[in-house]
Amino acid sequence: MTLRRPFLKWAGAKTKLVAAIREVAPVEAKRFIEPFAGSGAVGLNLGISNNILADANRDLVDVYRELKRDGEKFIDACGALFTGTNNAADAFYRLREEFNATTDRRRKACLFVYLNRHGYNGLCRYNSSGGYNVPFGRYDAPYFPRAEMLQFHDFLATCTLKSSDFRDVLAEAGEGDFVYCDPPYVPASKTANFTAYAKGGFGPKDQLELAAMCQEASRRGAHVVISNHDTPETRQLYEEADETIKLLVSRRISCDGDNRVKAKELLVVYRPAEILT
Repeated sequence: MTLRRPFLKWAGAKTKLVAAIREVAPVEAKRFIEPFAGSGAVGLNLGISNNILADANRDLVDVYRELKRDGEKFIDACGALFTGTNNAADAFYRLREEFNATTDRRRKACLFVYLNRHGYNGLCRYNSSGGYNVPFGRYDAPYFPRAEMLQFHDFLATCTLKSSDFRDVLAEAGEGDFVYCDPPYVPASKTANFTAYAKGGFGPKDQLELAAMCQEASRRGAHVVISNHDTPETRQLYEEADETIKLLVSRRISCDGDNRVKAKELLVVYRPAEILT
């Protein structure tokens, strides 16, 4: 099956893990739930007809809402920002300032797509005040993903969109659901801590609560899969899981696409408990 690519560049996007996730997915699922949707790469490629796509990052979810509602009109509005004039540092920082200031959700969603494709290395990052602060990426000709947006628009017809904390989303999971969680990872080292993906961050307490809620969801009958770094902390968090699968995942460590390292990751699986009726 040919992989469908999401239209957003995304640090840690799971396109390359889709095959591994399919291997541990249930054969039949009534509904797919993704509390940390990110680029939506997993749901886009599973072919499930009923999906909940959720994320704590409201800016991201608003992009999906606008694309779902307006399709080509929204795509055209985003494409209007992809000009040679706007592919310059002064224009980027002016538009980033507008993004942080505007209360117009549609305009903000268009700007998000622009910033995502013109910013550094597919990052989505905010400062302590909630301001988007990814620097200019300095690409020769940022690609406008019209075809990918049209394809994602079709996928969104199967989706309920939520701008929600993972706790609220996981509380809905039960019998017949397939849940995939791709949270901000446990740091692979003491100097590699990235939790500023959404306002408020994602710390050790959140990791503990996520592990507990995933196990609870499986006890209600959900089939749950989680991605994370392969570290002693992660293995301890998920020591009661039904299965842990070691993976080596290729990662870019700079804007240079050829500059890659292999990172150790885990897929953690909680299979559904039997539901007594």
